[in-house]
Amino acid sequence: MVKATFGAGCFWSVEAAFRKIEGVVSTSVGYMGGHFPNPCYLDVLSRITGHAEVVQVEYDPQYVSYDDLLAVFWDIHDPTTPNRQGPDKGEQYRTVIFFHDIQQEAAAKQSKAKLQMSGKFAQDIVTEIKPVGEYYLAAEEHQQYFEKKKTN
Repeated sequence: MVKATFGAGCFWSVEAAFRKIEGVVSTSVGYMGGHFPNPCYLDVLSRITGHAEVVQVEYDPQYVSYDDLLAVFWDIHDPTTPNRQGPDKGEQYRTVIFFHDIQQEAAAKQSKAKLQMSGKFAQDIVTEIKPVGEYYLAAEEHQQYFEKKKTN
């Protein structure tokens, strides 16, 4: 299995999108990219930690490629809006790809450049591409949030 980590706004909807993909074995939501150890949801929400809400995807590359995951990432959010997705505002909702190795870094940069050149967006793509850092798992109540809400 291989890991991939993406930030594209509120992690609930991002996780839901990745969970639908054949070849994705598991997902979890959490926080990455900040400077505050062991942040909780309220810490991140207060905008004092520097973390982004992220989804960590574990996938089987025999069934789905990293490029396929990147395509979903670009498709499910607006990569031209810094620190905002829809009504959600703040640095925790920034658009970011955290790469786990140099192959992911190269693929992410190439994918971003190709999308920028495509003319699909009138504005510049502001998605950050950064090395993976410490991942802090969000509380259980945030994991597979939409699936839990359906059953309650």
